[in-house]
Amino acid sequence: MGCFEYSRIDGAAANNLAPPVPEEMKKERYHRFMRCQQAISRERMRERIGERMRVLINEVREKHAFGRSHADAPEIDGKVMVRGGAGLRPGEFAEVIIDGARDYNVRGHVVNAATRCRQDSFLDTGRAKRPIRSC
Repeated sequence: MGCFEYSRIDGAAANNLAPPVPEEMKKERYHRFMRCQQAISRERMRERIGERMRVLINEVREKHAFGRSHADAPEIDGKVMVRGGAGLRPGEFAEVIIDGARDYNVRGHVVNAATRCRQDSFLDTGRAKRPIRSC
């Protein structure tokens, strides 16, 4: 879960409500909420240690690969860091055993070689066409 400090948006019904709380109070509430959420997330990530998961690789750097599980939305949820995943490629799946956790991310090591995917066609989402991959 995430939150944000309220700010006026043109046309929003909330603009007609009582004056917003002072900026200092917004910041204090935001930070208090996020500290609480961070602790919850940290515990949930730790519960994943020992889990075997299928990870879609999004990015590969010198030593590690980074991806996401079926439950993680790109650019929103945490990442899975795959140690020893330098030989993987974006678009591949890898079986990973989770052996560590941070506040919002988990890390693990490859168990099985990646399944190579191919791009078959495009999905028209109404905004942009996205590739559909099959394995």
